[in-house]
Amino acid sequence: MSSRRLSRRRAHVAMIGVPMVSHVLPSLEIITELVARGHRVTYANDPAAAELIEPTGAELVAYTSTLPHRDNIWPEDPIEASALFLDDAMAVLPQLHAAYDDDPADLYLYDIGAYVARALAEAQGRPLVQLSPTYVAWGSYQEDVGAHLARLPGADALEARFKEWLAGCGATTLDVAEFSGVPPRALATIPRAMQPHADTVDAERIDFVGPCFGERAQRQSWTRPEGAEKVLLVSLGSAYTQQPQFYRNCVAAFGDLPGWHVVLQIGKHVDPAELGDGLPSSIEVRSWSPQLAILEQADAFVTHAGMGSSSEGLFCGVPMIAVPQGAEQPLNADRLVELGVARRIDTEAATAEVLRAALLDLVADPEVAARCARLKAESRAEGGSSRAADLIEAELGD
Repeated sequence: MSSRRLSRRRAHVAMIGVPMVSHVLPSLEIITELVARGHRVTYANDPAAAELIEPTGAELVAYTSTLPHRDNIWPEDPIEASALFLDDAMAVLPQLHAAYDDDPADLYLYDIGAYVARALAEAQGRPLVQLSPTYVAWGSYQEDVGAHLARLPGADALEARFKEWLAGCGATTLDVAEFSGVPPRALATIPRAMQPHADTVDAERIDFVGPCFGERAQRQSWTRPEGAEKVLLVSLGSAYTQQPQFYRNCVAAFGDLPGWHVVLQIGKHVDPAELGDGLPSSIEVRSWSPQLAILEQADAFVTHAGMGSSSEGLFCGVPMIAVPQGAEQPLNADRLVELGVARRIDTEAATAEVLRAALLDLVADPEVAARCARLKAESRAEGGSSRAADLIEAELGD
């Protein structure tokens, strides 16, 4: 049952996002909640994200992004990837000034990749709250991670470009590390259990509200096939789906398991014909799947360990086989293993035999089941979109 209520004060709240599905999805139920409470909500993003944003009731403020969101081909080098976000901010800021200077928001929400939002809000003297779909900086983050990144080739040149942009864009926070990594206020839309060194996170600035799924599962539809004793979902998310050999290994590993029904999401870039002829009837091949609705009914989950998928797995209490592909996924996979709810198998080791053995071992372990149940309860108790909206309204004041 939704806890939505009308706010005492109707405000203009603007969400500034980036056109990456894994970054847009975590914000949607918060936006839906704010709209339902009577706020006017605008959502600035590339039109590529319009279909995701429209159902929330927010007004799309369209800008043209320079990020590689259409082909999802990202550089592996973290400095090159960071440069793409800086370039995007430089290109998008004039577009947002044109949209918001005559119609400023009472409060700006922003994704971690939308540097442009902080520049805009600081130039206008408006409050802002970051919505982080992944872990946030902990007490020793700069020593643990930041110092390593600063030594990478190209880091000095990137920081110099960033400083030059900050000096001329109207921002009031001119230190690059602070501007990009230390938000004045943040809500982390992940289970606190996934946060490294959670006890050292600044609780004055950052709240963990947990996964914000709202009523998404109820709006999605998936019917467990009759006779399916157990259900397995296999998905590498939205950005790492071009893995036909891995999918073939999954068919070989799980296709003939008695009583199991397998939903195999292969993305839009892999032809089902690449999986071979004569697939078992227990394999349901999809280019896209209503993941949360399936996980609510699933017995196991083979995942790339993206933060969104990891959070959904914990929220649904499903044991996982983590096959990380890139970005922060190896760290997420290791964290799931530490929590005792997953096995990690790197792609090159993910043979049919290894995958099958991991699944059977995982679902037969009563301690795994107990930990999954405990983390499911903890994740759901963090408050989700309703608590996030409460905290955002508190920032608006009276």
